[in-house]
Amino acid sequence: MIVADHSVEQKDILIEDQEIIKVGKGLSDPADKVIDLHGLAVFPGLVDMHVHLRDPGLTYKSDIYTGCCAAAAGGVTSVACMPNTKPAIDSPETIQYIVDKASTAKARVYPIASVTKGLEGSELVDFAALKEAGAVAFSDDGRPVENAAYLQRAMEAADKLGTRVISHCEDLAIIDGGIINKGQVSEQLGVKGMDRTSEDSITAREIAIAAATHTPIHIAHVSTRGSVALIRDAKRRGVRVTAETCPHYFILTEEQLLKKDADYRMNPPLREEKDRQAIVEGIIDGTIDCIVTDHAPHAPKEKLDFETAPNGVIGLETSMAATLTSLYHTGRLTLERIAQLMSGNPARILGIPGGQIAPGRDADIAVVNLHHKWTVDPDKLHSKSKNTVFKGMTFTGKPVMTICRGEIVYNELDQ
Repeated sequence: MIVADHSVEQKDILIEDQEIIKVGKGLSDPADKVIDLHGLAVFPGLVDMHVHLRDPGLTYKSDIYTGCCAAAAGGVTSVACMPNTKPAIDSPETIQYIVDKASTAKARVYPIASVTKGLEGSELVDFAALKEAGAVAFSDDGRPVENAAYLQRAMEAADKLGTRVISHCEDLAIIDGGIINKGQVSEQLGVKGMDRTSEDSITAREIAIAAATHTPIHIAHVSTRGSVALIRDAKRRGVRVTAETCPHYFILTEEQLLKKDADYRMNPPLREEKDRQAIVEGIIDGTIDCIVTDHAPHAPKEKLDFETAPNGVIGLETSMAATLTSLYHTGRLTLERIAQLMSGNPARILGIPGGQIAPGRDADIAVVNLHHKWTVDPDKLHSKSKNTVFKGMTFTGKPVMTICRGEIVYNELDQ
């Protein structure tokens, strides 16, 4: 058993095996281990509902074990892994492979199955079989479901199973080979841009289908002010839409691309300052429900050439620090609201355990030093790949201990 001092509300937490037994002041129950967390903040373990573990098939970039080590170092105790692996997560067998391999990892892993077989857009998967095998949602993330009729059928099938589709909102015809945001920076660099209408038009399509069918849709990695406005309006109308964004979209802008460093390339891309401000406003007013990472590891050699490198950045180890620095220490969000955005809401949307410190809940906890200043050094990150947009940046706040399934899986306090 572990008793921990919950410094935000000055409460103790009694843990037995993998479960929280009691939460209260001055607990006197006998315990074999007592951890004094005076002066630290205790959060429910973070739930990152948008992670690419690259396993199976792309393990030179990352794998389930190393990805979960990175998660633990970032206070993340649950990750939902996207299906663009090799093979894609489109069969019960692949889901079982992930579940088995994750059984001893340092975070819980929840597979997200693809919408179409092989993510090829030509044939829908067996939704019921995949849900039965352990899929918590469905997505062709990495690319959109181009066929709107298929998307509608998928949303209706997922809803009947008590889950939902997560949409990568991108019109590939509009993108047409673009690699960064279409605007002043793309023109200055002389590279093809990714027009914002690509994201906005598909966001509008997804919302229209959700409204017409009364089914839920979750919009992934929101990056434009247009998408924020569409989602805000849809929520006011009662459409069953939820949305997520990532720290790089509310902290950075396309100006970073002037470095011609492929580590700053992701999809959707970094946008303009007005988009960044709109993302912040969407988080504050509840338009955006979740802060995730879209953790997308790539090997260093793949990121060498600015124009040909694959899109994607890592973020599991920096998401809490980036959010605290940008939104808590600036007075925009409370700690309770951050816990909701990074743990409670993702768990609720996916229908998985987690997101709350309360008796009967899983013993998944993130302990954070709110005032620790540190500089992001890619070489010190636990991820197999090092492609972070926050390299060299100084943050205030850092996870220092992570407890998953009642066990300490990451600990800086003894260092």
